Amino acid sequence: MHDLTRCVQPPAVSHDGFSSLAVPTYRASTIVYDDPLAFARRSERGLDGYTYGLHGTPTTRTLEAQLTALHGGERTVLVPSGQAAVAITMLAVLKPGDKVLIPDHVYPPVRSLCADYLAPRGILHQAYDPLIGAGIAELIDTDTKLVWTESPGSGTLEVQDIPAIARAARARGVLTGCDNTWAGPLLFKPLAHGVDFAIEALTKYVGGHSDLLLGSITVKDLGLRKALKGVLGVLGIGVSPDEVALALRGIETMGVRMAHSGRVARDFAERLQSAPAVARVLHPALPSCPGHEIWTRDFKGASAVFSIVIRPELKARIYPALGELRLFAIGASWGGTHSLIAPMDVTADRTVRPGAAQHRPGRAGGAVGGPVAFSRCARSRLRPVVATAIMTISHPPAALEPRAGAFVRS
Repeated sequence: MHDLTRCVQPPAVSHDGFSSLAVPTYRASTIVYDDPLAFARRSERGLDGYTYGLHGTPTTRTLEAQLTALHGGERTVLVPSGQAAVAITMLAVLKPGDKVLIPDHVYPPVRSLCADYLAPRGILHQAYDPLIGAGIAELIDTDTKLVWTESPGSGTLEVQDIPAIARAARARGVLTGCDNTWAGPLLFKPLAHGVDFAIEALTKYVGGHSDLLLGSITVKDLGLRKALKGVLGVLGIGVSPDEVALALRGIETMGVRMAHSGRVARDFAERLQSAPAVARVLHPALPSCPGHEIWTRDFKGASAVFSIVIRPELKARIYPALGELRLFAIGASWGGTHSLIAPMDVTADRTVRPGAAQHRPGRAGGAVGGPVAFSRCARSRLRPVVATAIMTISHPPAALEPRAGAFVRS
């Protein structure tokens, strides 16, 4: 054998006596077949077989199986991000003329997906009050093919009545999806509450170290899995085994990390209720948070993300005050080992006023509303959300103390 040949033909070595606790990282574009007939009949291997690296390796299959078990599903597909998980789901089940219902507190890029990508292609969308519960039935018409949920929601943290929404949709033959990133399968299992698609940004708690991008979609229906894989195949979308390897490492400590950060965040949220600059704290574990009673009924605990509403007269001081923080970093995403904070004005991302008409026509398939966003708390009056600071906590509460100055001094 020539030396150059030896360079590309690694010798076989014995694995006898070797066993590791770590899942091996299998990288591959080419999948090698035993003979020409096996290659010619590769399509017969099915969705669980190995045919090409883009469609999965034993490394990706391991994470898929682990997430499937945690969610109580039948199969999981991995995608490059949480937003990709939402987009792939919608592309798999919606066609021109169909409509998707989205909660008004949905992750902003999802609203953009509906308005800027799906709507020009003839797929309609309508925003609804996140706290509508079983009342979603009144919005489901013959065009509605998917009801999207996100609980708790982005920014304003309303907790949705997922079981009621899922029952209403299923009774009318409509599919449901849930962005479960805030809770993860340790705190809430959407499939167990009747949802068809449970999606997550694995970037957050599964990854756990702010250094990877991944998403997942878990289903109980193998037919839905086939539809998802079909979209991934024609679009040429796959995930890197190296990203998956990081996720497999991170998921082993997810329970410990979530328990710690959730405990610290809840304590911090309770303390912030008496802070002079804070008008309101939005944390699902607090009775003042919209949907708290549903959180108490359906969730096993709270994660580390919550919001504070700053008093309107102090809005101009938010940026200077955040610039003085010592340990909190300012940035998007969360679920890692560092505490983060990000200022967010939700006014532009809210189009539905609870208690009013669900929508009035705007852009194709969309809805527009008044200039002020509202969040609703059970048995309380409506309150405008002027400026919200979204926090994810890993450090003890004292870490939020600024170097100098604050919003207000008492």
